[in-house]
Amino acid sequence: MLLITGIVQVQAQQIQMYSQYMLNDFAFNPAITGTHEYYQARLNNRYQWSGIVDAPKTYILSIYGPHKKQDMGFGGMVYNDVTGPTSRTGFQGAYAYNIRIQNDIRLSFGLSAGLLQFKIDGSKITWHDDGDYYNEVMYVDYVPDATFGMYLYSNTYYAGFSTGQLLGGKVKLYDNVYNETLTQGGLNRLKNHFFLMGGYKYKINDDFLLEPGFLIKKMAPTPYEFEINLKTTYKNMVWLGFSFRTHEKSMPIMIGYNYENQMYFGYSYDLIFSDLKNYTSGTHEIMVVARFNKIKQSKTRPKI
Repeated sequence: MLLITGIVQVQAQQIQMYSQYMLNDFAFNPAITGTHEYYQARLNNRYQWSGIVDAPKTYILSIYGPHKKQDMGFGGMVYNDVTGPTSRTGFQGAYAYNIRIQNDIRLSFGLSAGLLQFKIDGSKITWHDDGDYYNEVMYVDYVPDATFGMYLYSNTYYAGFSTGQLLGGKVKLYDNVYNETLTQGGLNRLKNHFFLMGGYKYKINDDFLLEPGFLIKKMAPTPYEFEINLKTTYKNMVWLGFSFRTHEKSMPIMIGYNYENQMYFGYSYDLIFSDLKNYTSGTHEIMVVARFNKIKQSKTRPKI
């Protein structure tokens, strides 16, 4: 029974993370949709802690872009986060409206809403004591979810704030008596997550673009997690970058290629410096992006 309690706590409080978040910020901030002049589809596959049995695996597909005439955008995403016998599957639709502040500076507000499915496959759990046995069946529950975000951007800098799991729904996977115990302890309630991000684009010369950035994540009662990153792009074709996470003590190293502004390919590998490095060879993440033709052009809209 203790094992299941722990699973619910982890699954209910953790939003999936990505090493290449600066290349797929729509995944946690719906205000991003509509800030570009074109639609794009992004696929991220993340294989965390390779070498550990039942390690987390995350898959996400997102599609988003602007309205042809109005200062608004639409998008959506589906994702699946699997850890051993537990999984978290969801889909969200997003809407954003952005306004011009001054010159090329714009501010976007976004909201996404959807449904989460939590699942525990009891047949995949190994029970060590007879008293732990709780039926080898499938436990499933559906919970509504929403995310709100703001995004300020220009030709040279950007900053965003978002909060996920706004509705704080309850995950009910068991009988009423046991579920009431979890509810009183707060273990089966979705916790709010807060994200604060920012970055700056510095053009070194006609060939090189340097982009430092940061991401701050917070979910009560866990401590703040800070992530700083640096990415350099050569001739808008090849990029190389790295990040450092303070709480997890890991360093993702990223490389990518832009094929004629139509297809993007990215790969990252996470170096781990905590005691976890004795059990895993690292984390791998693969990104594929398809960019479609421009449907909106404006002299005052920043080229991101």
